[in-house]
Amino acid sequence: MNKVDKLEAGLAERLVKEREQTWRKTLRREISVQNRLAIKRLQMPEQEPGVRRRNFQEVNLGYTLEMAKLEARRCLDCGHPGCVAGCPVAIDIPTFIKYIETDQPEKALEKIRETNGLPAICGRVCPQEAQCERNCNLVRAGKEPVAIGHLERLAADYILSHQKTGLNYAWPKDFLNQKIAVVGSGPGGLTAAADLARLGYQVTVFEALHLPGGVLAYGIPEFRLPREILHSELDFIRRLGVDIRTNFIVGRTANLDDLRQAGYSAFFLATGAGLPSFMKIPGENLLGIYSANEYLTRVNLMKGFKFPEFDTPVPKAIRAAVIGGGNVAIDAVRTALRLGAKEAVIYYRRSRAEMPARIEEIKHAEEEGIKFNFLTVPVRFVGDGQGHLQSMVLQKLALGEPDASGRPRPVPIPGTEYEVEVDLVVVAIGQSPNPLLITQLPGLKLGKWGNVEVEAQTMATSLEGIYAGGDAVRGGATVILAMGDGRRAARAMDNYLKKS
Repeated sequence: MNKVDKLEAGLAERLVKEREQTWRKTLRREISVQNRLAIKRLQMPEQEPGVRRRNFQEVNLGYTLEMAKLEARRCLDCGHPGCVAGCPVAIDIPTFIKYIETDQPEKALEKIRETNGLPAICGRVCPQEAQCERNCNLVRAGKEPVAIGHLERLAADYILSHQKTGLNYAWPKDFLNQKIAVVGSGPGGLTAAADLARLGYQVTVFEALHLPGGVLAYGIPEFRLPREILHSELDFIRRLGVDIRTNFIVGRTANLDDLRQAGYSAFFLATGAGLPSFMKIPGENLLGIYSANEYLTRVNLMKGFKFPEFDTPVPKAIRAAVIGGGNVAIDAVRTALRLGAKEAVIYYRRSRAEMPARIEEIKHAEEEGIKFNFLTVPVRFVGDGQGHLQSMVLQKLALGEPDASGRPRPVPIPGTEYEVEVDLVVVAIGQSPNPLLITQLPGLKLGKWGNVEVEAQTMATSLEGIYAGGDAVRGGATVILAMGDGRRAARAMDNYLKKS
């Protein structure tokens, strides 16, 4: 694109934004603020707990278009929208919501996709309550925030359910003669790939596993993220011109030097956090104890929940225990319940107030019959003499002074040990960056936990032409934070390649 074309494109974009702002102001005047404040937030329809606890179908059923239009009327279209500032990928939230309000879901999706290539996914798994919705100005008025995530999901799902492509975009007609490699097909890698493809680069995503998606494929259960939704989003990325290659382990199948010789000029490392953490207590090697990574991968990616239709065995438990308090722990314990456990329990070393899991997921788990034991931690696992897990010994804790995370440190209470029978334990206490590739790169600066260190604004590593983001940098991040990393890296890589 020459300078004249860029100038014309910039002018056209500015005119579109000016028209949208004028249209939004007109719409805002038609419905008074008082009337908008009077509308109560609409709850998302859900499967009944007694039904969903025995199936892997999606729990949240989604808004209808009429419901979404009513919810969209709650948006005040603020002059200084806090919601946009709270979004890691800077979606123009007021404009897409106004398109829904005026019965234009296709336009809403187009607006979202300007900065977010995975709206159907983000509408389901993004913690809006801690980001865009938390910054909604309705909260200052003492009201519940606009259901931004539900509306984003509606825009994406409406197009899919009506068999429309929703792809009314300016696709690159001629790709630049520069190739970029993205290592890993999780949310950060896919976002970087999409943005770079839109800029005209030839982008290849290299995925080690047999299916793309990264943590979206292996880590999140079907009842939260149906695979057809993931596949539809992957199709969108491919239609941008991105080549996704599976069963390709960068560092084994080929290293970065091999890829450089093949013509790749820059790299984005989105290798994820595939190294699980364990508790390092006696008995942890007994059969029946799994990392959350392995357990969820067997079920989600390898279809273990359909065994023997799919030949991936997954242990069936009577008494299942999951150690941890994050979203991964909640996913694992709800999965164990759906696989037939008569008792499924979360053991978390802090109190409910410190749990990092989403409030909605905790609520769903409790409705389904999951039990929570707070301020409790295993101190050893006990076998049956044949190498199989039989029970675990737990200890009660109390909250002490804050630790480095700012949360109260759990302190053991002497004399409070007790034993419970259990035949499955899933350890979900965190994970570290996958070391396979990053430990093979001399000069790549790593943090104390094995994470790749980057420059915060550009995601540039200590090696020229190599960028990184997502869990490889953060250790364990939300989907939307990884996507934000991908967007920043794409902009920086574009600047780097134009100067080189």
